[in-house]
Amino acid sequence: MTVSTHRGSWGPDDRIASRYHYLPVDVPPGADGLRVRLSYDRSQGILDLGCLGPDGFRGWSGGARNTFVIAPDAATPGYLPGELEPGQWYVVLGLVRVPNAGLGYELTAETGSFSPPPPTPAPPVPERPPRRALPAGSDRRWLAGDLHSHTVHSDGAYTVDELAGLAAGRGLDFLAVTDHNTVSHHAALPAAGDRAGIVLLPGQELTTPQGHANAFGDIGWIDFREPPDRWLEEIERRGGLLSINHPIAGEMSWLHPMRRRPPLVEVWHWSWLDQRWTTPLAWWFAWDPTAVPVGGSDWHRPGPDNAPPGSPTTWVECPADAEPTESAPEVLEAVVDGLRAGRVALSARRDGPVLLRQGEELVAVRAAGTTLVGPDGPRARVRDDRARLPAEPGCHRLVDDTGATLALTP
Repeated sequence: MTVSTHRGSWGPDDRIASRYHYLPVDVPPGADGLRVRLSYDRSQGILDLGCLGPDGFRGWSGGARNTFVIAPDAATPGYLPGELEPGQWYVVLGLVRVPNAGLGYELTAETGSFSPPPPTPAPPVPERPPRRALPAGSDRRWLAGDLHSHTVHSDGAYTVDELAGLAAGRGLDFLAVTDHNTVSHHAALPAAGDRAGIVLLPGQELTTPQGHANAFGDIGWIDFREPPDRWLEEIERRGGLLSINHPIAGEMSWLHPMRRRPPLVEVWHWSWLDQRWTTPLAWWFAWDPTAVPVGGSDWHRPGPDNAPPGSPTTWVECPADAEPTESAPEVLEAVVDGLRAGRVALSARRDGPVLLRQGEELVAVRAAGTTLVGPDGPRARVRDDRARLPAEPGCHRLVDDTGATLALTP
């Protein structure tokens, strides 16, 4: 066994010098495991925690954990299991918030025979509500999903299996699992999706002080420490998609400048609590009106400050043979291709009013009593549960009698 200990204090000058600091740890040949423990006064500041091996990324837990284990066959959620390459490793500390007086810390890293707690057994598969048969193009179907969620692999409360069951029980066909700055959850997605009968889309929420963005696709880890223009370049090279997350959301708003605009924007986030407020739409139109709008619940855990999966719902038009009962590569590809092509619609919930674009027409479903609003303002009252209306270029919305947005389509 080898033990490395680091003690010190981080202050504002350290934070200005670099957001991330790297503490070296020597791992000898043949090490069976690595355990890291971090202690500091959480009432005085916040430190993120992560790990790099000689061959690159080995995990990230942000401020959600103060200890982790990496072993050949298992690892703490957020970290990648596998052989421990001998040589110099680094524990990464992110200085999120440090006081003027300094934030003292102690970090201990040990090599030895360590194993994380065993995983929680998969819960029973829930009964799912019937799928909605929305009008679609020839040989097409609409799949209901959510493009933003978290598990125990970052700061969420549920395992991948528990989250998959929750989303399937709410009638979703697909769910993007987007844990912060890690891809350790990706290995669990296919089996969990198959058990629950839902497509689980691999994702990673690139999380920085200047804003958050989702990387979609089975594309491996994206280095969140790089500038966003580099994210976009690397994600496109690997065949994935980048979405700006909750661009108007208090201290989590998007502040990064970019030379090129990403293809997707999370226009509808759970924090859009008052849908009469049109600022998220104004941001979208000013940033890039050609960006594809998507929605995400950003679900973390049950409670009043968390919207359940599917609130809002992102609908993606896919080939009719894209069967949303398993995370097969062709189904994942169909969802990503639909997002890339902009074949989407957003609604406040899965079973509420939906507005779909079909060629030269708009189809409003379960929308009686709403008003259709186009780029130039109100255009028509919707009097029937299913109505066909002429379409023009640009975003169209269904609003209620208070002006709150219930559904939109680009």
